[in-house]
Amino acid sequence: VAITTDADAEKKNTEMGRKHIVPYGLYRCEGFVSANLARKTTGFSEEDLQLLWEAIINMFDLDRSAARGKMAVRELIVFRHDSEFGNAPSYQLFDAVTIKKKEGVETPRSFADYERAAVDEGSIPAGITVEKKLP
Repeated sequence: VAITTDADAEKKNTEMGRKHIVPYGLYRCEGFVSANLARKTTGFSEEDLQLLWEAIINMFDLDRSAARGKMAVRELIVFRHDSEFGNAPSYQLFDAVTIKKKEGVETPRSFADYERAAVDEGSIPAGITVEKKLP
């Protein structure tokens, strides 16, 4: 901050501040597509759905920003229901996905410090297919 008046000089608010950062973070995002609303209201198609998956996978590669650092989508797990009204509540499906730190890692500093996301396939009800959109 530049001193431009005597009042600024008296306040002594001229020192550079500190910027606290989080050096690494792993974010988990959850979302929904309502097949029933898509069919009845918006005309959202299977082609639109594939475009959505592609956009999610590439969202940080196509929009770099200093505020987001080196963010990247590492996994995309999709639960496809046989019924357009769903075959299970979303919380049950999201609870089946776990992410754990590798053994011996106390403070993760990279994606490599985590095991791959695991899906407890045994807890997934009939009528639901698990799709992994990224290797």
